[in-house]
Amino acid sequence: MTKRFLLLPALAMMFLASIAQETIRLNTGDITSPILNTDGTATFSILAPEAKKVEIEGDFTEKTTMTKDEKGLWSFTSKALAPELHTYWLYVDGVRISDPNNVYMLRDIASYMNYFLIDGELSANYYVRNVKHGTVAKVWYPAPKLGMEERRATVYTPAGYADLPQKRYPVLYLLHGAGGDENAWTELGRAAQILDNLIAQGKAEPMIVVMPNGNGAQKAAPGEYENAMYKPSFMNKKTMEGSIEVAFPDLVKWVDSHYRAIADKQHRAIAGLSMGGFHSLYISANNPQTFGYVGLFSAAVGRMGKGGNDHIYQNLDAKLAKQFSPAPLLYYIAIGKDDFLYKDNVNFRQRLDEKGYKYEYVETDGGHIWRNWRIYLNNFVPKLFKK
Repeated sequence: MTKRFLLLPALAMMFLASIAQETIRLNTGDITSPILNTDGTATFSILAPEAKKVEIEGDFTEKTTMTKDEKGLWSFTSKALAPELHTYWLYVDGVRISDPNNVYMLRDIASYMNYFLIDGELSANYYVRNVKHGTVAKVWYPAPKLGMEERRATVYTPAGYADLPQKRYPVLYLLHGAGGDENAWTELGRAAQILDNLIAQGKAEPMIVVMPNGNGAQKAAPGEYENAMYKPSFMNKKTMEGSIEVAFPDLVKWVDSHYRAIADKQHRAIAGLSMGGFHSLYISANNPQTFGYVGLFSAAVGRMGKGGNDHIYQNLDAKLAKQFSPAPLLYYIAIGKDDFLYKDNVNFRQRLDEKGYKYEYVETDGGHIWRNWRIYLNNFVPKLFKK
């Protein structure tokens, strides 16, 4: 009797293990997707014998119907792809799904997509290479001006930070766009890989990078704080109405007191994409003695919020005059030719030109996309904190 009861749990475990193995086999089998071919193309596959139509869509292709073989395997081979982090998703009979044969996924606002990397000169720094790596931490800091005891930021510290207790470092504040959060730059932007590789190559100074949450009503990314299991949205409360700008000096003071930061203008930079560029513009203009380097990536320079902090956005010409007297060590503006904010950036540069303010301008192909923002970060970081 005793042996019988001891045997039952063992049989149950074997049964569950067999189910797990069967699930894995049915979901993925021996299929690899995508396969990166030697000619630069990529082949995608999914087994769906009962499906009437399977389509693929991504940053490298419009929605395209895949080809089905006699075993029910649907396939698609792309054109030769540029070196880049590429994203895509599938549709099975009209229903959007992820590729079950590719575990690598990213979240952008409320959508998940698969990704893969094509190696090459442009994307070389997006890979994890055999170099010394920095540390990425999720930290909590007080935010009284936002009515919060604490909220979260992502902080990158360079390789060797923990081993050199006397060494102090410059700081880059790196801000995300609308719909993003403190995870965006490390996940979608490959910021940690870019920093690791540039520093290892000697192209960038070792630096601390602070990536806060630019949604003033959120403590952290969706699902990462209490009562936060909601569907992420593109525009959130307290984003472009002055709250972040008012509260930002408190974050700078906290970083200066909790990290070995060099706490002066010449060793601080601020940069951001889209909404983060909007924040970077106004945070730096309202604090002209705080940041020696400013980066506006596809910045929403012509989009002004309205709310209880309108003073943040008023008298910009007067604030820019203070900020450019003397001028920042670098004022960097970058945007794609097809970006919907392109005309706003043209107008803003004309505003700077009329006053004789010096800036560096970079124009790329493409629109309001992460491909460009990774390029801008890769280009911007080596210009910072040069001795």
